[in-house]
Amino acid sequence: MNRRLRDNLDAIKAAIGQAAAKSLRSSEEITLIAVSKTRTAEEIRALHELGVRDFGENRVQEAVPKIDSLEDLHLNWHFIGSLQTNKARHILPRVGLIHSLDRWSLVKELERCAQNLSRPARCLVQVNIAGETSKSGLAPQEVTEFVQTVAADYQQIQICGLMTIAPQVSNPEEVRGYFRQMKLLFDKLAVQAKGYEMKHLSMGMSGDFQVAIEEGATMVRIGTAIFGRRDG
Repeated sequence: MNRRLRDNLDAIKAAIGQAAAKSLRSSEEITLIAVSKTRTAEEIRALHELGVRDFGENRVQEAVPKIDSLEDLHLNWHFIGSLQTNKARHILPRVGLIHSLDRWSLVKELERCAQNLSRPARCLVQVNIAGETSKSGLAPQEVTEFVQTVAADYQQIQICGLMTIAPQVSNPEEVRGYFRQMKLLFDKLAVQAKGYEMKHLSMGMSGDFQVAIEEGATMVRIGTAIFGRRDG
Protein backbone atom coordinates (compact mmCIF):
# COMPACT_ATOMS: atom_id res chain seq x y z
CA MET A 1 0.00 0.00 0.00
CA ASN A 2 2.76 2.43 0.91
CA ARG A 3 4.43 2.03 -2.49
CA ARG A 4 1.18 2.79 -4.32
CA LEU A 5 0.49 5.80 -2.13
CA ARG A 6 4.06 7.02 -2.53
CA ASP A 7 3.90 6.78 -6.33
CA ASN A 8 0.54 8.55 -6.46
CA LEU A 9 1.69 11.25 -4.06
CA ASP A 10 4.92 11.85 -5.98
CA ALA A 11 2.95 12.26 -9.22
CA ILE A 12 0.54 14.72 -7.61
CA LYS A 13 3.34 16.75 -6.04
CA ALA A 14 5.05 16.99 -9.42
CA ALA A 15 1.81 18.15 -11.05
CA ILE A 16 1.27 20.72 -8.27
CA GLY A 17 4.77 22.04 -8.81
CA GLN A 18 4.25 22.43 -12.54
CA ALA A 19 0.90 24.17 -12.11
CA ALA A 20 2.26 26.47 -9.40
CA ALA A 21 5.14 27.47 -11.66
CA LYS A 22 2.65 28.46 -14.36
CA SER A 23 1.03 30.84 -11.88
CA LEU A 24 4.46 32.15 -10.83
CA ARG A 25 4.27 30.56 -7.41
CA SER A 26 6.10 27.89 -5.47
CA SER A 27 4.51 24.52 -4.72
CA GLU A 28 5.06 25.40 -1.05
CA GLU A 29 2.30 27.99 -1.41
CA ILE A 30 -0.23 25.24 -2.21
CA THR A 31 -1.75 23.13 0.56
CA LEU A 32 -2.55 19.58 -0.48
CA ILE A 33 -5.56 18.28 1.44
CA ALA A 34 -5.90 14.50 1.22
CA VAL A 35 -9.62 13.71 1.12
CA SER A 36 -9.92 10.74 3.45
CA LYS A 37 -13.67 10.07 3.26
CA THR A 38 -14.27 6.29 3.51
CA ARG A 39 -10.54 5.75 4.08
CA THR A 40 -9.22 3.79 7.03
CA ALA A 41 -7.05 5.02 9.85
CA GLU A 42 -4.34 2.70 8.53
CA GLU A 43 -4.36 4.42 5.14
CA ILE A 44 -4.20 7.84 6.78
CA ARG A 45 -1.29 6.76 8.97
CA ALA A 46 0.52 5.48 5.88
CA LEU A 47 0.05 8.81 4.14
CA HIS A 48 1.19 10.63 7.27
CA GLU A 49 4.42 8.62 7.12
CA LEU A 50 4.90 10.02 3.61
CA GLY A 51 4.68 13.57 4.92
CA VAL A 52 1.04 14.53 4.39
CA ARG A 53 -0.37 16.55 7.28
CA ASP A 54 -3.66 17.98 5.96
CA PHE A 55 -6.71 15.75 5.65
CA GLY A 56 -10.31 16.50 4.68
CA GLU A 57 -13.52 14.80 5.77
CA ASN A 58 -17.04 15.17 4.35
CA ARG A 59 -19.31 13.48 6.88
CA VAL A 60 -19.48 14.33 10.56
CA GLN A 61 -20.55 10.87 11.70
CA GLU A 62 -17.54 9.31 9.98
CA ALA A 63 -15.10 12.09 10.76
CA VAL A 64 -15.55 12.31 14.53
CA PRO A 65 -14.42 8.77 15.50
CA LYS A 66 -11.70 8.81 12.83
CA ILE A 67 -10.23 12.11 14.01
CA ASP A 68 -10.35 10.98 17.62
CA SER A 69 -8.59 7.70 16.81
CA LEU A 70 -5.75 9.57 15.06
CA GLU A 71 -5.27 12.25 17.69
CA ASP A 72 -1.70 11.12 18.34
CA LEU A 73 -0.63 12.21 14.85
CA HIS A 74 -1.54 15.88 15.40
CA LEU A 75 -2.95 16.23 11.88
CA ASN A 76 -4.49 19.34 10.36
CA TRP A 77 -8.13 18.41 9.81
CA HIS A 78 -10.45 20.17 7.37
CA PHE A 79 -14.20 19.71 7.13
CA ILE A 80 -15.01 19.99 3.44
CA GLY A 81 -18.57 18.67 3.19
CA SER A 82 -21.93 20.32 3.67
CA LEU A 83 -22.34 20.88 7.41
CA GLN A 84 -25.71 20.38 9.09
CA THR A 85 -26.35 22.87 11.87
CA ASN A 86 -27.19 20.15 14.40
CA LYS A 87 -23.77 18.57 13.89
CA ALA A 88 -21.68 21.73 14.05
CA ARG A 89 -20.95 21.27 17.76
CA HIS A 90 -19.41 17.87 17.09
CA ILE A 91 -17.04 18.91 14.32
CA LEU A 92 -15.96 22.39 15.43
CA PRO A 93 -13.61 21.26 18.24
CA ARG A 94 -11.97 18.69 15.97
CA VAL A 95 -11.06 20.63 12.83
CA GLY A 96 -8.92 23.64 12.10
CA LEU A 97 -10.90 24.87 9.12
CA ILE A 98 -14.48 24.48 7.89
CA HIS A 99 -14.66 24.93 4.10
CA SER A 100 -18.44 25.10 3.75
CA LEU A 101 -19.91 28.16 5.44
CA ASP A 102 -22.88 28.87 3.20
CA ARG A 103 -25.97 30.08 5.11
CA TRP A 104 -27.08 32.20 8.02
CA SER A 105 -28.41 29.34 10.14
CA LEU A 106 -24.95 27.78 10.12
CA VAL A 107 -23.31 31.10 10.94
CA LYS A 108 -25.52 31.50 14.00
CA GLU A 109 -24.95 27.93 15.20
CA LEU A 110 -21.17 28.11 14.74
CA GLU A 111 -21.13 31.41 16.62
CA ARG A 112 -23.02 29.80 19.51
CA CYS A 113 -20.80 26.70 19.53
CA ALA A 114 -17.63 28.75 19.32
CA GLN A 115 -18.71 30.83 22.30
CA ASN A 116 -19.40 27.69 24.32
CA LEU A 117 -16.04 26.18 23.37
CA SER A 118 -14.12 29.44 23.82
CA ARG A 119 -12.49 28.97 20.44
CA PRO A 120 -13.18 30.70 17.14
CA ALA A 121 -14.71 28.96 14.16
CA ARG A 122 -12.28 29.35 11.24
CA CYS A 123 -14.23 29.12 8.00
CA LEU A 124 -14.15 29.47 4.25
CA VAL A 125 -17.28 30.74 2.53
CA GLN A 126 -18.56 28.25 -0.03
CA VAL A 127 -19.46 29.77 -3.39
CA ASN A 128 -21.69 28.03 -5.94
CA ILE A 129 -19.75 29.60 -8.79
CA ALA A 130 -21.57 27.74 -11.57
CA GLY A 131 -25.06 28.12 -10.11
CA GLU A 132 -25.64 24.36 -9.97
CA THR A 133 -28.87 23.40 -8.20
CA SER A 134 -27.24 20.19 -6.96
CA LYS A 135 -24.53 22.05 -5.04
CA SER A 136 -24.50 24.11 -1.87
CA GLY A 137 -22.97 27.55 -1.65
CA LEU A 138 -23.79 31.20 -2.06
CA ALA A 139 -24.34 32.78 -5.44
CA PRO A 140 -21.33 34.94 -6.37
CA GLN A 141 -23.35 38.15 -6.11
CA GLU A 142 -24.31 37.31 -2.50
CA VAL A 143 -20.79 36.70 -1.22
CA THR A 144 -19.54 40.23 -0.52
CA GLU A 145 -22.48 41.25 1.66
CA PHE A 146 -22.44 37.89 3.44
CA VAL A 147 -18.73 38.08 4.25
CA GLN A 148 -18.87 41.69 5.39
CA THR A 149 -21.93 41.11 7.59
CA VAL A 150 -20.47 38.01 9.23
CA ALA A 151 -17.23 39.86 9.90
CA ALA A 152 -19.08 42.81 11.43
CA ASP A 153 -21.72 40.99 13.49
CA TYR A 154 -20.31 37.60 14.50
CA GLN A 155 -17.20 37.85 16.61
CA GLN A 156 -16.49 34.13 16.88
CA ILE A 157 -16.52 33.45 13.13
CA GLN A 158 -13.17 33.97 11.44
CA ILE A 159 -13.56 34.08 7.66
CA CYS A 160 -10.27 33.04 6.10
CA GLY A 161 -11.15 32.78 2.40
CA LEU A 162 -13.39 31.09 -0.15
CA MET A 163 -14.13 27.57 -1.41
CA THR A 164 -15.86 26.23 -4.49
CA ILE A 165 -16.61 22.90 -6.17
CA ALA A 166 -16.49 23.16 -9.95
CA PRO A 167 -18.86 21.21 -12.20
CA GLN A 168 -17.77 17.69 -13.09
CA VAL A 169 -16.46 17.68 -16.64
CA SER A 170 -14.33 15.37 -18.77
CA ASN A 171 -11.98 18.16 -19.81
CA PRO A 172 -10.77 20.39 -16.94
CA GLU A 173 -10.30 23.27 -19.37
CA GLU A 174 -14.09 23.56 -19.36
CA VAL A 175 -14.02 24.82 -15.76
CA ARG A 176 -11.05 27.16 -16.04
CA GLY A 177 -13.41 30.11 -16.40
CA TYR A 178 -15.14 29.28 -13.11
CA PHE A 179 -11.83 29.12 -11.27
CA ARG A 180 -10.83 32.43 -12.82
CA GLN A 181 -14.11 34.00 -11.61
CA MET A 182 -13.38 32.70 -8.11
CA LYS A 183 -9.94 34.29 -8.11
CA LEU A 184 -11.40 37.63 -9.21
CA LEU A 185 -13.97 37.48 -6.39
CA PHE A 186 -11.26 36.44 -3.92
CA ASP A 187 -9.04 39.36 -4.95
CA LYS A 188 -11.92 41.83 -4.78
CA LEU A 189 -12.75 40.74 -1.25
CA ALA A 190 -9.07 40.85 -0.26
CA VAL A 191 -8.83 44.50 -1.26
CA GLN A 192 -11.92 45.35 0.81
CA ALA A 193 -10.97 43.15 3.78
CA LYS A 194 -12.03 44.47 7.16
CA GLY A 195 -12.53 42.03 10.02
CA TYR A 196 -11.80 39.04 7.81
CA GLU A 197 -8.99 37.83 5.57
CA MET A 198 -8.68 36.25 2.15
CA LYS A 199 -5.87 33.83 2.93
CA HIS A 200 -7.14 30.57 1.43
CA LEU A 201 -8.75 29.86 -1.92
CA SER A 202 -9.86 26.22 -1.78
CA MET A 203 -10.68 24.87 -5.22
CA GLY A 204 -9.65 21.95 -7.37
CA MET A 205 -10.06 18.21 -6.92
CA SER A 206 -8.52 15.09 -8.46
CA GLY A 207 -9.74 15.83 -11.98
CA ASP A 208 -9.08 19.56 -12.19
CA PHE A 209 -6.58 20.58 -9.50
CA GLN A 210 -3.87 21.65 -11.96
CA VAL A 211 -6.16 24.13 -13.71
CA ALA A 212 -7.37 25.37 -10.31
CA ILE A 213 -3.79 26.03 -9.19
CA GLU A 214 -2.95 27.77 -12.45
CA GLU A 215 -5.90 30.09 -11.76
CA GLY A 216 -4.91 30.86 -8.17
CA ALA A 217 -5.98 28.06 -5.79
CA THR A 218 -4.02 27.92 -2.54
CA MET A 219 -5.66 24.68 -1.37
CA VAL A 220 -6.59 21.60 -3.41
CA ARG A 221 -8.72 18.70 -2.17
CA ILE A 222 -7.55 15.39 -3.61
CA GLY A 223 -8.85 11.93 -2.76
CA THR A 224 -9.09 9.50 -5.66
CA ALA A 225 -5.80 10.52 -7.28
CA ILE A 226 -3.99 9.70 -4.02
CA PHE A 227 -5.87 6.72 -2.61
CA GLY A 228 -7.35 5.23 -5.78
CA ARG A 229 -11.04 4.51 -6.32
CA ARG A 230 -13.05 4.24 -3.16
CA ASP A 231 -16.18 2.44 -2.06
CA GLY A 232 -19.10 4.67 -1.17
